[in-house]
Amino acid sequence: MEDLVIEQVTAAVTWRLRQVVLYPAGTLADVMIDGDFEATHFGAYHDNKLIGVISLFAAGDGLQFRKFAVRADYQGKGVGTALLRRVFAYAKEWKIASIWCHARLSAVSYYERVGMRQVGIPFERNGLGYVRMAVAI
Repeated sequence: MEDLVIEQVTAAVTWRLRQVVLYPAGTLADVMIDGDFEATHFGAYHDNKLIGVISLFAAGDGLQFRKFAVRADYQGKGVGTALLRRVFAYAKEWKIASIWCHARLSAVSYYERVGMRQVGIPFERNGLGYVRMAVAI
């Protein structure tokens, strides 16, 4: 996407977009998670509007990304992929061994297209199916 700017942001910057995209019936309190203030966050901007966010949390010798959200009207336009590429570059800069997430089963093919692979077996949480996806950096 043209004119996309990705920059590191604070935890609080991510909360409203997380809520709108991931928990539309919830509240901001639903998206404030343990470790937010110690995590690293990135925001994607188009025309000075926040349109995507992703958060990185230390996990052993790697990083787990969580609360990955792109506004519905920008999905399918490369915003999420650009955010992931920035996260992978960040991990490489800091010599992080791997990045992983708990992906919804419906998103497995997307994560595979960006170079991630399934690790382990699928599991269920809150009525949704997930599987761990990882990539070595």
